[in-house]
Amino acid sequence: MTLNTTKSQEIFAAAQNLMPGGVSSPVRAFKSVGGQPIVFDRVNGAYIWDVDGNKYIDYVGTWGPAICGHAHPEVISALQAALDKGTSFGAPCVLENVLAEMVIDAVPSIEMVRFVNSGTEACMAVLRLMRAFTGREKVIKFEGCYHGHADMFLVKAGSGVATLGLPDSPGVPKSATSGTLTAPYNDLEAVKALFDQNPDEIAGVILEPVVGNAGFIPPDAGFLEGLREITQENGALLVFDEVMTGFRIAYGGAQEKFGITPDLTTMGKVIGGGLPVGAYGGRRDIMSMIAPAGPVYQAGTLSGNPLAMTAGIKTLELLRKPGNFEYLEKITKKLSDGLLKIAQETGHQACGGSISAMFGLFFTAGPVHNYEDAKKSDTAKFGRFHRGMLERGIYLAPSQFEAGFTSLSHTEEDIEATLAAARDVMSNL
Repeated sequence: MTLNTTKSQEIFAAAQNLMPGGVSSPVRAFKSVGGQPIVFDRVNGAYIWDVDGNKYIDYVGTWGPAICGHAHPEVISALQAALDKGTSFGAPCVLENVLAEMVIDAVPSIEMVRFVNSGTEACMAVLRLMRAFTGREKVIKFEGCYHGHADMFLVKAGSGVATLGLPDSPGVPKSATSGTLTAPYNDLEAVKALFDQNPDEIAGVILEPVVGNAGFIPPDAGFLEGLREITQENGALLVFDEVMTGFRIAYGGAQEKFGITPDLTTMGKVIGGGLPVGAYGGRRDIMSMIAPAGPVYQAGTLSGNPLAMTAGIKTLELLRKPGNFEYLEKITKKLSDGLLKIAQETGHQACGGSISAMFGLFFTAGPVHNYEDAKKSDTAKFGRFHRGMLERGIYLAPSQFEAGFTSLSHTEEDIEATLAAARDVMSNL
């Protein structure tokens, strides 16, 4: 099949002379799957349309926020009303209180919250807070877990026994990552070894409780519980980066789903309802160190923006209606199980799974417990699969190492159409 994307190609060609790589964020350039990206024109519900008029079923959902569906009419209506009052205040507004109360009520670890503008900003701030509260400088992160593009987090993770991180991007000085310790995800022994090797020096452990930035990788049984115990025994903080999982795999996030309460949590995506929002929160005694209540400085001109707060409030109101997460679980499991069954029947090694509205598929026999396992995937095959699905009107994340997302607007018919396309593509890979 041949997809007519003439206008997309023309626009992307022009963009490459205007922006680095032609995009505002790297994965959008389709470098890891081949071919050229499509240029969006509009979105609605579970669907997107490109500038050439092609329609797709979307499983990216603007990388997570569109859990109620794109351009939900109630969110749009609330935003239109908010626009009449102004686009930015740079001052306190009651909408901050409303969304803060909703977040505190929903997320087990959060007693106080601070709004920022992105997940990256939230993780930058929480890193500073971890160090200030504990008086320690080192932090443990996991290979394959992404916490934004701050220098401290851009490190290559070691293999086997955890090692000191080395800069993973030009422009990141070694001094910026000298306090970053890395371990394989799902490896408690590596974490214990790091604490033994660095007594009273580790401020805390930060992780995606369900990995979504190395593909979909859930925690092994006992892993999150083990991290909670290890950090408590060593006077360190446990931080869940729930930018991706927050309000997606359960209303209260991964910590509600797994019954593990961290000390601090970072959030984004869903809580902004499609507008730029991030947040971090946790225990009152820790959060009270943030300025102006305490000495740890963090500020932002657009933090608590009234439009972003409005979109977040309306999205959470829609999301918390009874039965929503049961529906998300049902359709996502049908999609994930169906993809694995089709792969098996068409002779492809594959593994994957889902939790609520988050799923993944690896072209490897698996199982995948960490990033090293994920890297065994046949990325060339995934690239061909991605292109084949795109040509059949299915928009998947353009990387083997990104989780997929469903929404409340996806129907049973959408899932069936997606599986039919997948059978056609896999039969010809």
